[in-house]
Amino acid sequence: MNPKPRGSFIGQLLRSDLGSRIFLALLLLTAVLVPALNLLAPEGSALHVPIYTVTLLGKYMSYALLAIAVDLIWGYCGILSLGHTAFFALGGYAMGMYLMRQIGPRGVYGDPVLPDFMVFLNWKQLPWFWQGMDLFWFAMLMVVVAPALLAYVFGWFAFRSRVTGVYLSIITQALTYALLLAFFRNEMGFGGNNGLTDFKDLLGFDLQARGTRITLFLTTALFLGLGYAACRFIIGSKLGRVVEAVRDAESRTRFIGYRVENVKLWLWTFSAILAGIAGALYVPQVGIINPGEFAPINSIEVVVWVAVGGRGTLYGAALGALVVNYAKTWFTAALPEIWLYALGALFVGVTLFLPQGIVGLVAKLAAKRKAS
Repeated sequence: MNPKPRGSFIGQLLRSDLGSRIFLALLLLTAVLVPALNLLAPEGSALHVPIYTVTLLGKYMSYALLAIAVDLIWGYCGILSLGHTAFFALGGYAMGMYLMRQIGPRGVYGDPVLPDFMVFLNWKQLPWFWQGMDLFWFAMLMVVVAPALLAYVFGWFAFRSRVTGVYLSIITQALTYALLLAFFRNEMGFGGNNGLTDFKDLLGFDLQARGTRITLFLTTALFLGLGYAACRFIIGSKLGRVVEAVRDAESRTRFIGYRVENVKLWLWTFSAILAGIAGALYVPQVGIINPGEFAPINSIEVVVWVAVGGRGTLYGAALGALVVNYAKTWFTAALPEIWLYALGALFVGVTLFLPQGIVGLVAKLAAKRKAS
């Protein structure tokens, strides 16, 4: 069975892979220019990029990696996840636990082992699930394992039960909401409502130092590029063609002998791993992780990013993350009370007038110009 051919302008753009080349070139240019302008341009110069902007762009790139993870399963496999920030937050908590263990006696209460919130709650010993989190390699392993394990278990039951469509979306939203409620509880051992914060250093380097901030920015850019390349490799492979066949004609794909549930489960778990890595890159740059990251509204925002940029393109998802989050930064500073209304209006407008997102609009305009 051949997957349904793409007749859209986005499909034509992807087949030439011009978008991927442009995306990776811009990412490389950003990774070179931003640190260079921070380090070399004097602070009074118009070309100087302040460290705040470097950190902000690093946060945007971690969001872009999360958006790519969602686009991989939604745009190419047709699975609309409204709970992907659960995996993002789990990766963030794994990184946050490592950073908390690095504080040691420099905390408010001076306990060399227990984080401040545990001392405040009168905990006497470190919980078993915090053991080993003072080791960087083990914490980074948990960044991958925790989201992957949750995704695998959830996906195993959901896909083998053949839950699809809006029902699956609702269940994913329920998953992240359940985690939100659980992590809010102090007895869970993750800092409760306040979460994990007051981080000091990473691998012995001061998190507030300019060099550390730039290194985190470059690391995020590297993982964004690697994540994008991995997704493009999957989509361009035989597995990618099967994934698109599942999206377009799941029953027919199952009828000719493919184990559709295995294909979904594999892609779902890989997407969760990408989201967990994005969360781990996000935390040291923003300096906090709390249960609010599990909020269902955050997962809905990610879907908006993907829709605005262009679903089923990967680079469009990354573009949408950048555009929407820049707008959010501006609105929450200038007009904070109308941000959610603006976000809702943006999503409705894109759905009605730009169903293929910004990338689709650009491709359509380019095609018209070429035809004329």
